[in-house]
Amino acid sequence: MITLTAMRFRISMSALTLMLALVFLVLPAVVAARAEVRIQEVKSDKGITAWLVEDYSVPIIAIKFLFDGGSTQDPVGKEGLANLMTGLFDEGAGDLDSDAFQIRLDEAGAEMGFNESNDAVGGGMRMLADRQDEAFELLKLAVEKPRFDQAPIDRIRSQIVSGIVANARDPEAQAARKWAEAVYGEHPYARPDQGTEKSLATITADDLRAFHKANFTRQNIHVAVVGAIDAETLKKRLDQVFGGLPEKAELRAVERVEPKLRQTMHIEYPLPQTSLQLIYPGVPREAPDFLAAALMEHILGGGTFSSRLFDEVREKRGLAYSVSSALINQEHASSLIIGTATRSDRAAETLAVIRDVIGKMAEEGPTEAELEAAKKYMLGAYAINNLDSSGAIASTLVDLQTDKLGIDYMQRRIDLINAVTLDQVKAAARKLLTVEPAVMILGPKFAETSKG
Repeated sequence: MITLTAMRFRISMSALTLMLALVFLVLPAVVAARAEVRIQEVKSDKGITAWLVEDYSVPIIAIKFLFDGGSTQDPVGKEGLANLMTGLFDEGAGDLDSDAFQIRLDEAGAEMGFNESNDAVGGGMRMLADRQDEAFELLKLAVEKPRFDQAPIDRIRSQIVSGIVANARDPEAQAARKWAEAVYGEHPYARPDQGTEKSLATITADDLRAFHKANFTRQNIHVAVVGAIDAETLKKRLDQVFGGLPEKAELRAVERVEPKLRQTMHIEYPLPQTSLQLIYPGVPREAPDFLAAALMEHILGGGTFSSRLFDEVREKRGLAYSVSSALINQEHASSLIIGTATRSDRAAETLAVIRDVIGKMAEEGPTEAELEAAKKYMLGAYAINNLDSSGAIASTLVDLQTDKLGIDYMQRRIDLINAVTLDQVKAAARKLLTVEPAVMILGPKFAETSKG
């Protein structure tokens, strides 16, 4: 399961209003121009590499970065450490306590946020180009010299605990946790990102400082910048913000894990709707057959309104409002997940239909027409989904770096997708969908009527 902590933003309303006004004035032209994104690789004097897209259509700079590691690096017994840390970067840094830092951030008209996932701790800032001196200096302090004062630690920890207590009364949240444990066993992916009341109570300021020192380094960082800044200026900014960090990371080794399939977990709960989730094997992003698998998954359920699952479950039978699939790739695991929610008295029927659709895809694969439509969608939707704002472009560039796809991937992906054959997609369907999945059912008890 992937659980991402919501990013916490602080921004002056006057600066935000100005930025939004500028964006809406030029957005149509910008989106059209971004169909062709020119990416430069910039390397600072201290060896920090970033991908840059210069864009002067609006006077804004967006920077995104990731440090490899994430919640998998939480020590046993201190689960939630990475998550807690991400809530504290704007709660004081350097000589500025929490209030002073937030006032300076507001005065600079900048927007800053941090988040964590299983595999990384990320952050970003969006700023006005003519206020970049103040903004980059604040980002440097947050990244390099967070204070981790006790009062903010206690306050942010209390907020997280409140969420944990609320989730304890939420059957879906509890089911998701049990499901992660069943699928991933003793692997760090089975642990709750937010931690537990018990684990959070053990975390000290020294724990936060040690985690920060081990994980925030020049060795394990990925950076992307988009906006009104040139390469030479960016080189200096990279060293300003990240140059003072330790050179090498001290990350714990994390083994790759295969989801535990061929199991059914039925969590009985008297709900009017039953949630269904099926997990099949996935394909690592670097695998040669990844794009074939991605096209197959789009046809199966990722294409939403055009997918086979949507057509059979929603359109023909009205069994659910939505049903979808997704290929999930984490650093140490891959899976194909299918999910829906339906009336509890029709849950067995819905699961049987899903299994039938999957079985047919595994046996016959898609048609040539379905494959061509999927290719057209994947090619046409990329700019809309990934390049519609400076922040989106920066996030996409960071993802390309972490996936090791190369700086020229946007140019190559068209030919790569068009080169996928029907036989390759059919092979991907057989490879992934002929395995008995893991199935989670949350709702009243029922008996399966079919296994596909």
